[in-house]
Amino acid sequence: MKPDLDLAPIGNCSVSALVDRRGRFVWACAPRIDDDPVFSALMDGEAPEHGFWAIELEGLASVEQAYVRNTAVLRTVMTGADGAAVEIIDFCPRHLKHSRIYRPTAFARVVRPLSGSPRITVRLRPSADWGARAAERTSGSNHIRYLCSDVTLRLTTNCPVSHVLNERTFRLEEEMAFFLGPDEGYDQAVLAGVNAALDLTIAHWKHWTRTLYLPLDWQEAVIRAAITLKLCVYEETGAIVAAMTTSVPEFPESGRNWDYRYCWIRDAYYTVRALNRLGAVDILENYLGYLRNLVDASAGGHVQPVYGVGLEPAIVERIVDSVEGYRGMKPVRVGNQAHEHLQHDVYGQIVLPLVQAFFDQRLLRPGTVEDFRALEKVGDRAFAMHDQVDAGLWEFRTIARVHTYSSVMCWAACDRLARAAHHLGLNDRWEVWRERARVIRERIEAEAYLPDEGRFAASFGGTELDAALLQMTDLGFLDARDPRQVKTFEAIERDLKRGPYLFRYIHPDDFGEPETAFNFCTFWYIEALALNGRVEEARVIFEEMLSRRTHAGLLSEDISIQDGELWGNYPQTYSLVGIINCAVLLSRSWQDAR
Repeated sequence: MKPDLDLAPIGNCSVSALVDRRGRFVWACAPRIDDDPVFSALMDGEAPEHGFWAIELEGLASVEQAYVRNTAVLRTVMTGADGAAVEIIDFCPRHLKHSRIYRPTAFARVVRPLSGSPRITVRLRPSADWGARAAERTSGSNHIRYLCSDVTLRLTTNCPVSHVLNERTFRLEEEMAFFLGPDEGYDQAVLAGVNAALDLTIAHWKHWTRTLYLPLDWQEAVIRAAITLKLCVYEETGAIVAAMTTSVPEFPESGRNWDYRYCWIRDAYYTVRALNRLGAVDILENYLGYLRNLVDASAGGHVQPVYGVGLEPAIVERIVDSVEGYRGMKPVRVGNQAHEHLQHDVYGQIVLPLVQAFFDQRLLRPGTVEDFRALEKVGDRAFAMHDQVDAGLWEFRTIARVHTYSSVMCWAACDRLARAAHHLGLNDRWEVWRERARVIRERIEAEAYLPDEGRFAASFGGTELDAALLQMTDLGFLDARDPRQVKTFEAIERDLKRGPYLFRYIHPDDFGEPETAFNFCTFWYIEALALNGRVEEARVIFEEMLSRRTHAGLLSEDISIQDGELWGNYPQTYSLVGIINCAVLLSRSWQDAR
């Protein structure tokens, strides 16, 4: 089958998997999301020999697939031409156990006959060495061990093991459970144990969803985006990955194939900010711990834009040739060179979420004066770097400028530190940070503003446009109705908009001219429309973006302006953040329903 991004993720904030419309696991990495894939078929052409887990129904005629309401549990129903049908329930266990969250490196499947006499085939073929070979296996009376590259997985099942080993087609006459997890004995009857875990996992997700503060409109879209953002969390450390995949190109044969299975400070900032609007303080609080560790490690010096989920600074980029690439499009990259970049906006994206801890009384660990003193070192760095060249938020590899967005983020760092100092009663530090914010503001207004056009440019001394200039309003640098921001918005709308979609920029970069629109930027544009009083236009484009989601209710990074096909890594946290932010902004008030 031709790979596409119409995939449904399951996960438990430790591991995750992408499941296609026929119920095949086609992508999953273990034991961490940035490790070697145990299911690699998404990256291995149309007829991979291994790297997938399929449960096939003989005589298949139709398939229906949807999530169990308000959960990360996926239900697939296959019906044959003779009316025989089976139900597959896929999930990663996540629930309370011994007073803590149980989230093993495990994938669970329950297969149930629904009607007729269905005959199925189980093809479980994990991969190793980045898809270069099938994982070696050994077996026992009711288990099979798979020796993958970074983990050994054990399948425990009440299905006859020889059916799985030999991929034998057999009649499904009773409910069967499959638990693919740690290489250790399963300590209970597998069918009862997996079903109990299923019930607890469903209850856990429904309870979490119940705690969200939702807008009146587009609730289903917001819930699915929020659950998926939570799936992008590596809960052990608090890291949030930018996407679950690597090397899905931004457009066909572009070479813009990147590994997004790491924690970008920028992406995580936008993620926790959106989830905070829904009241999901658990993710914010856990991520703040990740940030505090980065702040301590930097000791007031350089902070990378991206780290491994275990706080690793070295995520060296390399190319692997063991798989064909998404639809045969290479290269397939592991690691990301961006960890070597200078991207000065990161200092603001560290300060802004951490400052909330000084104000938010919901947190189990409120911010302390000692935290503020440590955070000031990041502010010092922001002030020092606000007018220095960097790679910018779009991570240019051969272009270095003083990017306006980076400078505005440095201003935001100083501005928020001033607010925090005032709140903490540190008046001497309030004056210092207020003055530094003033200095940066004046520099931006002098160097990035084009008086002849009445607008801002994307870099100091430049004239080029960048959709990130729309964020000057969101960050509080300019009011949406400030004439300078209005002119900037009008220029972006004129030059970067194609149909309903918005490009990040249109000037050539390291790989030539972009050919796809960037979904997050389109959501920025929708917000700007609303803030400029064009609410109905904003709603129309928002509905257009929602119509482009996969059947799982999700988006990737990029979209083709010709046919609306999704490109880029998936599911993309930026894009899901856009769904939440725009729904909250554009929704009717709850007063309309009460």
